[in-house]
Amino acid sequence: MKLGVVGLPNVGKSTLFNAITKKGIPSENYPFCTIEPNVGIVAVPDERLQVLGDFYKTEKITPATIEFVDIAGLVKGASHGEGLGNKFLSHIREVDAIVHVVRCFNDSKIIHVNGVVDPIADIEIINLELILADLESVNKRLEKSEKMAKIGNKEAVAETELLRKLKTLLENEKPVRSYEANKEEQDLIKSFFLITSKPVIYCANISDSELSDLEDKIENVKKVKEYAKQENSQVIVTCAKLEEELSMMDEEDAKMFKEELGLTLSGLDKLIVASYKLLGLISYLTAGVKEVRAWTITNGTKAPQAAGKIHTDFERGFIKAEVVSYSDFVECGGYNEAKEKGKVRIEGKDYVVNDGDIMLFRFNV
Repeated sequence: MKLGVVGLPNVGKSTLFNAITKKGIPSENYPFCTIEPNVGIVAVPDERLQVLGDFYKTEKITPATIEFVDIAGLVKGASHGEGLGNKFLSHIREVDAIVHVVRCFNDSKIIHVNGVVDPIADIEIINLELILADLESVNKRLEKSEKMAKIGNKEAVAETELLRKLKTLLENEKPVRSYEANKEEQDLIKSFFLITSKPVIYCANISDSELSDLEDKIENVKKVKEYAKQENSQVIVTCAKLEEELSMMDEEDAKMFKEELGLTLSGLDKLIVASYKLLGLISYLTAGVKEVRAWTITNGTKAPQAAGKIHTDFERGFIKAEVVSYSDFVECGGYNEAKEKGKVRIEGKDYVVNDGDIMLFRFNV
């Protein structure tokens, strides 16, 4: 579950990424993983875990996580070798979604790469580079697909038709995500690994002096929101400078500082939660004395596949799941109390797991 962080130089991308990595979970918590310097793994904020942890006096709390990847080399002309050239392509094709940091603040001490703060121009520079990279990929694939279609390959005929549509779209400087694809086309597009098919969150970076302003009163933020609306993308407003400061504080000091500023969630927390939802993800929970944990699944996952997140044997030998919703657990005052009141359900293989389900799996292999 990876998100690529992109943006022009001096827009606050590095500052925001510093906040992500400083807030991040130490890599030693993830055995068999090598975390490179340009990767930050952060917890998805979830108050439910602490409530369950306090109830069970648990030894360990393990949250759901999201991985952010710093995508370097994005400047005007990157698709033709400018900046770090095409080095960014391999990294960005691997991510599930894109966080596009956009400069909305004015600061004479921080030079803008184009000499003037213009969020829409900045967005269009990045988007055009990604579109050009995709156009090159589509042209290469189309060439092969047309040859196969000529010899009567039915799959290649359908692929060629779709690629031609996408080529026209990209030539008109429109991202692939703006194409209204049917189910079959959606599956094909996924197999193309096109950058502009990935969902985007625009991260509008404002100054700390604008934090108390209403978002819709900040002119540059309004422009970003209007642009994002055209392609059904989300916008998160944050101050990267403040996020970096918060990430360096201990938990209590950061909490007090946020309260002084009237913030319930930091901008980074909002970004993490929005990213989780953007990817269509939810969490089910397991709880006990040894560990309280959030397990990440795609919305719509059935019980056996959810069990498989814990161990493949759980899915292979799935018998049933005991399920209680988090709200029922809290309202009843615990698992046994919820069971006495008939709130604990026995669910089978066709049960679709809900966000916040507390689950106990029965299996046999």
